[in-house]
Amino acid sequence: MTDTLAEAAVRAIACLDLTSLNDDDSDAAITALCRRAVTPAGPVAAVCVYPRFVPLCRRLLDGSGVRVCTVVNFPHGREDAAAVAAETRAAVDDGADEIDVVLPYQAWLSGRRDPARAVLEAARAAAGDRTLKVILETGRLMTAAAITSAAAAAVVAGADFLKTSTGKTAVSATLESAHLLLDVAAAAGRPVGVKVAGGVRTPAQAAAYLRLADGVLGTAVGPDRFRFGASGLLGALLATLGDGTAGPVPRSGY
Repeated sequence: MTDTLAEAAVRAIACLDLTSLNDDDSDAAITALCRRAVTPAGPVAAVCVYPRFVPLCRRLLDGSGVRVCTVVNFPHGREDAAAVAAETRAAVDDGADEIDVVLPYQAWLSGRRDPARAVLEAARAAAGDRTLKVILETGRLMTAAAITSAAAAAVVAGADFLKTSTGKTAVSATLESAHLLLDVAAAAGRPVGVKVAGGVRTPAQAAAYLRLADGVLGTAVGPDRFRFGASGLLGALLATLGDGTAGPVPRSGY
């Protein structure tokens, strides 16, 4: 059965990683983000912030049910596995529940697969039992073959989620790239989720992604298998539900 737009909005809120990854983010901006994370329609899945804000979010969201997510090797996807491991360990020590690590996608495209794999393996080991999402930057990988091979390698390295994008490139999430990641996740042989990030701004777009995920994974997906990484989407979802307390739309275009 197809969800109504309101039903899809409720589902999308529960699957939302409410995100602020601006270079000029401040304690005040992140505090406001955390205040928006528990909505009249229920809490979002997580807030996603730069590592320096993890302790603040941990304090503000304690007991809320909202997870704290941060990014490492972001946004450029360097090839330094030791640095990625150290960054990941520091984030875990600060209280991060989830780590979004950028695949060295330029290395992957140029055929330097081993250094790219080493970064993912280092992040997986350092993250321990925390949720690890691998950002593939599908808008730069571009072709179905490159996206699928990178996603499969991320699964082998231990990714819990495959994520489309950093939101920092010209092309971010698309239904086509999400479909490719969902196909890899469905064939993984263990539960693997997909996170679409960048450019999802309307309830209709969110509903389209949910329909796609339901169809490929064969179930009504929840936050354990599907996420949206977005900043401006929450206000639009709450407006669909008739709520006027969404708060200001973040400055990010994520």
